[in-house]
Amino acid sequence: MGMEMLGLGDIVRTHAAQRGNAVALVHQRRRTTYSQLNRAANHVAQGLIAEGAKPGSRIAHLDKSSDLYFELLFGIAKANAVMVSVNWRLAPPEVLHIVNDAEAEILFVGEEFFPVIDAIRDQLRTVRKIVALSGDHPGWELFTPWRDRHPDLDPHLPTKPSDTAVQFYTSGTTGLPKGAELTNANFAYMFRVWSTSWQMSPGTNTIVCLPMFHIGGAGWGMVGLYAGAVNHVVREFVPAQILEIIQQEHIEVILLVPAMILFLIQAPQIRETNLSSLKLIVYGAAPIPAELLKQAMAIFGCGFQQVYGLTETTGAVTLLPSKDHDPSDAKKLLSCGHAQKEVELRIVDENGHEMPAGEVGEIAIRSPQVMGGYWKLPEATARAFKGGWFLSGDAGYLDEKGYLYIYDRVKDMIVSGGENIYPAEVESALFGHPAVADVAVIGVPDERWGEAVKAVVVKKTDASVTPGELIEWTRSKIAGYKLPKSIDFIDALPRNPTGKILKRELRKTYWADKERQIN
Repeated sequence: MGMEMLGLGDIVRTHAAQRGNAVALVHQRRRTTYSQLNRAANHVAQGLIAEGAKPGSRIAHLDKSSDLYFELLFGIAKANAVMVSVNWRLAPPEVLHIVNDAEAEILFVGEEFFPVIDAIRDQLRTVRKIVALSGDHPGWELFTPWRDRHPDLDPHLPTKPSDTAVQFYTSGTTGLPKGAELTNANFAYMFRVWSTSWQMSPGTNTIVCLPMFHIGGAGWGMVGLYAGAVNHVVREFVPAQILEIIQQEHIEVILLVPAMILFLIQAPQIRETNLSSLKLIVYGAAPIPAELLKQAMAIFGCGFQQVYGLTETTGAVTLLPSKDHDPSDAKKLLSCGHAQKEVELRIVDENGHEMPAGEVGEIAIRSPQVMGGYWKLPEATARAFKGGWFLSGDAGYLDEKGYLYIYDRVKDMIVSGGENIYPAEVESALFGHPAVADVAVIGVPDERWGEAVKAVVVKKTDASVTPGELIEWTRSKIAGYKLPKSIDFIDALPRNPTGKILKRELRKTYWADKERQIN
């Protein structure tokens, strides 16, 4: 379908004009057509403008997934403002940092997260209006009446390809998350390439099951809407519910992280579920154990594609197509594929020199999908780009045929169930405990999550503390999914002469029987 897309708002404008009665979104039995979605976006845009939002204003969203997220997204786009969806798993201080850092002016929050916002309301520096997406809050207007009291008028504000559309926060290796500014041009390019690769066209049934603060959730949903698909949005990932939707709604394509694939094939309902409608499962965000992939291919009996990308690259930039998923070719299954069109990959050493095929270095990417930069962080942005190439922070190599293999993480990041966890954050939470003299956090193999967070702790002389006490201590400081699953005590941490902890040495004990340093 031809679509001249200057801004995200053009997606709903075009479909409403061409096929307005087709279903765009399904959420908890509520079906929204493209026409209805376009009108809702008009109401929202007028509401934001009436509240004083200007082009470039940041609008924050804190809730699990729903169809309302997309009404907001396209309304924000029509007001030429910027969507900032906040990770709902975060603790109140972490939410506070993001909302303040983004300088968000209006905040939309679901009932489940009222306590989080109530706890930090007085410290929100720029928020002048809070709207409740659901539930009943004495101080805040409810979304539906707020939306509907504004006119159904498309503001048709001029938008440029270079305008920021969505600001995703990516966990910083040094602790604080950074706002990656993804532009209209980033999305326009991504939609064109990937809607075709992912076999989406008008009427295709797809499930949106990753969270909206994640490029894998919001981005997948946007590609589906760009393509005119029927997008089944689930509030959160519940295996039995996903299987039921696949069967009832004849789902054809779905994006999952490896942990989700594992949970689906372990669900008792899988044996009774009719999976015959599935054409394609796309997976990414973490490497997949070859054994799990073979099982999944046998059970689902559809095509599989692996993708690799980052928030900063507007999601996927490489593709391992279905034809390369040959269970007998174990090596190929470890690859995350080759660069998509107009994406260039190179492997560089610490001085930025290109490495030959087969040699490990940092993965550098050049593509129309690479973000505009990090919000209000010129130094971090400058560090991330070398001569027009974006440095991914991931280590890997390219083989002679241009297939990319991820080898290890330059920055020691842990990927657990598709979520990125940075050891620095967990280490600083543990360091504050009076019994802790030294600590290192690493990812260790975990059958369920791919990797689990393990802390290796040196106790202060004469101090006594249990792993359970330390885990409890960190609970109030960081999000639950970042907590150490286990803690080992050690006499001293291995360090190099400059004092840097040798995490690779620490990992060896736990990864001894694994081929790669990531699971």
